[in-house]
Amino acid sequence: MIKLRPKRFSRSSSKLGGGGGAANGGSGATSEIKWELRPGGMLVQKRECKENIDEIITIRVSTVSYWHDISIQATSTFGEVKILLSLLTNLEPQEQRLLFKGKERGDEEHLHMIGVRDKDKLLMLEDPAIKEKKLLGSTRTRIIAHPNYSTITAN
Repeated sequence: MIKLRPKRFSRSSSKLGGGGGAANGGSGATSEIKWELRPGGMLVQKRECKENIDEIITIRVSTVSYWHDISIQATSTFGEVKILLSLLTNLEPQEQRLLFKGKERGDEEHLHMIGVRDKDKLLMLEDPAIKEKKLLGSTRTRIIAHPNYSTITAN
């Protein structure tokens, strides 16, 4: 016959080297497991390593044809990443769309709250509406700047 024991959410004192759990009465020798809620909603056991929340992380921002490695604080926002990218790509922050794990992220969202870790990858796309406006503006300036272009008004 198989004997089944219920699983406990805290460590027993016998596993910690304190002897029999019944002899101690379970007082003072037990340590509880700490739980954390991940960004996806999963409840997991908290890691024992102490993470420095103000650490510098390196993220890779990829576009269609090139990529950039950016070192930034883990507590930074996606808006701050866009400002750094504007220096590298000559696109204004309003013209950029940043995607992480397939979802577009807002400027006010923090990297560490979303789950961005060291050496993670972001995807940067140019906003299609602004891209179209730029294209229309550039064709108008090309037409107006054309030497054979003239306007005729009928009176």
